[in-house]
Amino acid sequence: MKNLFIAVCILFSSTIFAQQEWGDVNKNTVTLKEIAPIWSGCEGGNAAERDNCFNQKLSAHISKNFRYPAEAYKKNDQGKVIVEFIIDEKGMVEVQKVSGGTKELQDEAKRNIMSIPKMAKPGMMGGKPRAIKMTVPFTFKTGK
Repeated sequence: MKNLFIAVCILFSSTIFAQQEWGDVNKNTVTLKEIAPIWSGCEGGNAAERDNCFNQKLSAHISKNFRYPAEAYKKNDQGKVIVEFIIDEKGMVEVQKVSGGTKELQDEAKRNIMSIPKMAKPGMMGGKPRAIKMTVPFTFKTGK
């Protein structure tokens, strides 16, 4: 019985020293990578290819749907408009903030972003759908 007691004490003390040597498990942090939303038609390929496809589709959408407001063009209104938006857990666009430029230019930039179609898959983090924040600049120049 005495030998069993000594063995248990040695085992217990060695586990305490081993834990101190390795560090405190409670201080470890796990970082999770955001996975961007997936635009329809960009489902295939690896993460880098999907991200590249997303950026191409977003650029094409903005270019195709870009309209300079007629009154703003006549008044020679120019400027840079920044649109901050999220693609929510359902893959839908929600504009959070629009800044810069005139009201007409802001309205046009917001309209363009709001016309983005629903994503094939929403953004993910840790295997769960998550809203992903994005920012797009618009530069309005009349060329006059």
